Amino acid sequence: MTKLFLSLLLIALMETVVCAQNREFNDVIKLKRTPEPFLFSITTLTPADLKWSIDYSASYGERISRSFGNEGIGQQFGIKGYLGSQLTLYANASLGFTGDNKVTSAQRAEIIRDFIGGKKNRGFRLGLGVGIGRDYFNVKSFLSRITASYDANRWKAGANLLVEKAFAGNRDAMDIITTLGFHYRLLGTLYGGFETAGEDLEGFLDPQEAEGGAKLLLGPSINMTTNNSRLCFSVSGGPVFYGTHNKIINTQAIRYLPSQPGLTLRAKVIFNLSQ
Repeated sequence: MTKLFLSLLLIALMETVVCAQNREFNDVIKLKRTPEPFLFSITTLTPADLKWSIDYSASYGERISRSFGNEGIGQQFGIKGYLGSQLTLYANASLGFTGDNKVTSAQRAEIIRDFIGGKKNRGFRLGLGVGIGRDYFNVKSFLSRITASYDANRWKAGANLLVEKAFAGNRDAMDIITTLGFHYRLLGTLYGGFETAGEDLEGFLDPQEAEGGAKLLLGPSINMTTNNSRLCFSVSGGPVFYGTHNKIINTQAIRYLPSQPGLTLRAKVIFNLSQ
């Protein structure tokens, strides 16, 4: 996994050099928006965007719960597309390993609609989405997501509020996850900034929260789009802190942050199916 992250960083640096040698590209050609600039937030698409893309992401976490992945490594495949009428579809499938090292999968699908903005790829957008999920242990869940984003010529920001209701007796009544990301265009198609994520935030209100307590992540984030807009790369990660702590830890629930304070890294490669 270390080699994977180093390879992605090397590709991003090579693209930076290309962009630095081609300043005219930035001044004459209008830069296209990345289908998904952030690692922990989902942003909506507009009619002016590239319509469909597929992605592969890999995650590494220290001191993780067993359903996160194999030896701290998680993998995910996703597809994202614009359905028209300000509707965005995002679906993904994750690979995981159970306690006896059997390979299992989890799936999620969401549809998000912009109610403010969404017709142009610049400016403020506010959306509301619903979805369904199935985890590694065949527990179904209902998803509700609020998205907010702002795209300007040189910077972009995105935030999510995700509420998940799992239909199982040993899970929380609901799980609350928040994310926030900010990127500034550093050079050409290279953006840099930060991302933060809060998971199981209901732990601040419920001392019996079933997944170990509220967790917080804050770290740097890099996004790179190639000149032809076919490939995009993103890397983010940082330390994870506990806002609250509970000895009750449900190892069957899907967690995107380590189950104890530690380090997590995530990288994503996106391929646009159309131009």
